[in-house]
Amino acid sequence: MAAAASSELPQVVALLAAGVAAVPIFRRLGLGSILGYLAAGVAIGPFGLGIFYDSAAIFKVAQLGVVMFLFIIGLEMQPSRLWSMRRQIFGLGVLQVSVCALLLTSVGFLTGFPVAQSFVAGAGFVLTSTAVVMQVLEDRGEISSPGGQRIVSILLMEDLTIVPLLALVAFLAPVAPGQAETGWVTRLTEIGIGIGSILGLVIAGRYLLNPLFRILADSQAREVMTAAALLVVLGSALAMQLSGLSMAMGAFLAGVLLSESTFRHQLEADIEPFRGILLGLFFLAVGMSLNLRIVADNWQMVAFYVLAYMMAKATGVYLVARITGASQQIAVERAVIMAQGGEFAFVLYSSAMAVGIIDGEANAILTAIVILSMVLTPLALVGLRYLTPEVEQSLDGVDVAEDLSGSVLVIGFGRFGQIASQPLLLRGVDVTIIDNDVEMIKAAATFGFKVYYGDGTRLDILQTAGAGRARAVLICVDKGQTAVKIAEQMQAEFPLVTVLARAFDRGTAMDLIQIGVDYQMRETFESALAFGQATLEQLGVDREEAADTIADVRERDAARLDAQLVGGLQAGRGFFKGNMPVPAPLTQPRRPGRAMDKETEQVLGKSAVRKEGEDG
Repeated sequence: MAAAASSELPQVVALLAAGVAAVPIFRRLGLGSILGYLAAGVAIGPFGLGIFYDSAAIFKVAQLGVVMFLFIIGLEMQPSRLWSMRRQIFGLGVLQVSVCALLLTSVGFLTGFPVAQSFVAGAGFVLTSTAVVMQVLEDRGEISSPGGQRIVSILLMEDLTIVPLLALVAFLAPVAPGQAETGWVTRLTEIGIGIGSILGLVIAGRYLLNPLFRILADSQAREVMTAAALLVVLGSALAMQLSGLSMAMGAFLAGVLLSESTFRHQLEADIEPFRGILLGLFFLAVGMSLNLRIVADNWQMVAFYVLAYMMAKATGVYLVARITGASQQIAVERAVIMAQGGEFAFVLYSSAMAVGIIDGEANAILTAIVILSMVLTPLALVGLRYLTPEVEQSLDGVDVAEDLSGSVLVIGFGRFGQIASQPLLLRGVDVTIIDNDVEMIKAAATFGFKVYYGDGTRLDILQTAGAGRARAVLICVDKGQTAVKIAEQMQAEFPLVTVLARAFDRGTAMDLIQIGVDYQMRETFESALAFGQATLEQLGVDREEAADTIADVRERDAARLDAQLVGGLQAGRGFFKGNMPVPAPLTQPRRPGRAMDKETEQVLGKSAVRKEGEDG
């Protein structure tokens, strides 16, 4: 037993080492973590170094990473929010699936394959890789953006599509004459089981899960809550799998049902470590599953269909995006992100092989095509980033900063600039405002603000905006580096103009002071002090005493900042009050310490004299 365990340990170490080594390198090269995992999987798989030979077993476990990812996404989707997305899911999603399925089936049919085989091959490629796309959106921080939500809606529709696709595979299967009636009964039964499983999961989630977690929370056992979270995720995934649906759909539904629970954040924290590790393992397993021998033997066919399928699907995604009102840039980006096949294609192709629509070699070739499309997606996104020029913002209805002459120039009109400008406007000061966000400028106009378009980091814009003629320039941009750059421009070209700047953090404040601005304010400092004073008063501290405490904090902060300007960020720590306990002896000594030799006695005597002088 011990020998068997030790024989598997090198493989576990190799698996972890491959991911740990590859991902930072690929991220440093700008290729993303997905491609790093895939490359590491190819390297250690059966067609690379041969450290692993049974990639299928690893793939089954690794799929749980996708399952947990969808559970966490479900936790972010309250039922009301999901209901508000119904048009995107059943409108946009159905339209994209239909158009892409038609185009992809046509590719196979026009290249000489029968309709059934062409449909199965194309339908598998319609199912976008949830793991790849969600990882891309997460890396870019776009899951919650409107564009990201549309992509999530399409992915959900594609997950739902696996049910009718599996039924169609069974329908297209060659059935013996005497078994035709039995086949129809079986298919209808499977559809009924799938619908019943979804309803059962919804009912269980609505009426059982919250009481369950309430009981477990009363036990005050953290490990039990973690185990229960895993049980919910894996149990719902298993229920959907047994009913012929995707495991990811079951996990997503469980997440949605728990999204309004008081235990939502606890569940997310418990699942997150497992999700990250298993999702990385999923991509490693996909890389291991790439049969390089099949690719080498059929490289022309594989290369042709990888490009043909990706181009056909990208065309379909682009057309649907444009039809539904997306801009050119968004449509192209969505087409590239969703141009690959997905992990559910493996399920569909295996089912088609089991019923005799395709043979084993065709299954291997189609699987390789899907995997290579997943590999190419991060590369395609990198290429898109370099090939696509930055789109100029439309300035329709927006005035450009030119020959302006206000007494005060405000650069940046976000939440900080809007408030900072109010005292000036109330006093009748002639204020000129510039910003480089067209959408914000248009939105500000609806609230009665005249904001001009201009990039405050450019010297020519500062000149035409009247920076040299203004009595004061307010730098209110939200990015610290941008504020520093503008301050440097002002100090170099308009040194006599008063400059007041918003600092993002302490480091930015130090940079601004060293540049020589007349006034700087850390954007959260005064609001945090006001918040702290209100807290003290709520706790029963007298208002004057609370104000004195806040004044002390302000003085300490100023002294610390002075020290940091001389000694760096780590200086002045003594002015800060921490909450770490101060170490003290467990028991007081019975008698004072004494020196054991003359040299120590002299040192202690000098220290005592110095301390008395300081106290005096």
